[in-house]
Amino acid sequence: MSAFLTADGLVALLTLTALEIVLGVDNLVFISIISGRLPAAQQPLARKVGLGLALITRLLLLFTISWMMGLTRPLFRIPFGGEISGRDLILLLGGLFLIAKATWEIYDKVEAGEEVPTAGGGGRRGFVSVILQIGVLDIVFSLDSVITAVGMVNDLPIMVAAIAIAMAVMLFAMEPVNGFIDAHPSLKILALAFLILIGVVLVADGFGQHVSKGYIYFAMAFSLGVELLNIRYHRKRRRRAA
Repeated sequence: MSAFLTADGLVALLTLTALEIVLGVDNLVFISIISGRLPAAQQPLARKVGLGLALITRLLLLFTISWMMGLTRPLFRIPFGGEISGRDLILLLGGLFLIAKATWEIYDKVEAGEEVPTAGGGGRRGFVSVILQIGVLDIVFSLDSVITAVGMVNDLPIMVAAIAIAMAVMLFAMEPVNGFIDAHPSLKILALAFLILIGVVLVADGFGQHVSKGYIYFAMAFSLGVELLNIRYHRKRRRRAA
């Protein structure tokens, strides 16, 4: 508890919380889009369960730091001298899953059009299917989140508090984000394109080619800004026409 009563501790808590919120945005977008395939009555519960799983995954990884560090040990080598560790495998598989899932969602929305959400037939089976997909990606997104926390702060209580606060903020932001994305279909395609970009970055990271997150977030922020201007432009045109 004493860690929270020092200036350094409070600065570390605020900084890490802000970073965890930023790192959790892609997770938030994925949960929002995937849960959108469920019937409307099940969507809020699926989003809450998804964020709950994200919190549990992050805390479990934090409390198994020694095991996580073991994930960085090379498991085998690939041609041209590269080494693959357990962490790399998780990033590779998660990135490929994210690319495949986002690509399929884009195809489904562009070619098949908007359909009645069913997520595998609806009902209990569809709900479980969505939760499993969210759970798989929670593991991948949690790796980045926890590695950032471990690299920035030495006090476990501060890490736990920062992640818990970030998850609480995301829980309150989930419904407004989901409503905004639903109200503007073009943002769904943009968000899915972001997920493909993140998937490519995860695959590259798995092969040892690190890409600075700053470049990724700048590209995402710029694209989002252009799309918001486009939405405002079309809204004004509709008002003038009316």
